[in-house]
This record gives sequence, structure tokens and C-alpha cells, in this order.
Amino acid sequence: MTTFDDREKAFEAKFAKDEDLRFKVEARRDKIVAHWAAEKLGKTGDEAEEYVRSIIRADLEEPGSDDVFRKLRADLPKADVSDAEIRKAMADALAKAMDEFRTS
Repeated sequence: MTTFDDREKAFEAKFAKDEDLRFKVEARRDKIVAHWAAEKLGKTGDEAEEYVRSIIRADLEEPGSDDVFRKLRADLPKADVSDAEIRKAMADALAKAMDEFRTS
């Protein structure tokens, strides 16, 4: 094998690892923000857990986080929670998820 082949395999392995980590971080973000939204909606126990699963399913609709935002926007009353608050909660949840993976 040549050095180029070795570099290519290393790059592919790093890319796969990074994508796996990104998926895990985004899934954790979804859980965190879903719990935040469930609390805002007054959901507890099994009802809250089902809501978390619905947010995770929403994230699988399309690439990116816009699908999660749309689900949260549709579920949370505009009078109580602004778009900016939802975006901030998502950003805070992402930061927390990244910290959790860095320290584990």
C-alpha cells in the first residue's frame, strides 16, 4: 500500500467517526431540548418521554435541525415561547450535549 492509500483510509475512518459523533451529539441535543419543551408544555412521566421520542422522530425527517425547530414551534404556544427562545434552547442544548461527550 502507498502512503496515499494509508492517508485515504485514515481520512475515511476519521470522517466516519466524526459523523457518528455528530449524530450522537444531535440526538442528545434533541433529548435535552425535548425535555425543556415538555416541561414548558406541562408534560411529565410517560407523557414527557413520548414527547421526547416525537422530537427525535421529527429530527429524522430531513437533514439539519429545521425539522426539530418546526416541531417545537408547532407545539409551543407563540404567546408563551418566541422563536428566539426556541433557537436559544436548541443552541444551549447542543452546547450541553457537546460538553457531555467531551467529558465522557
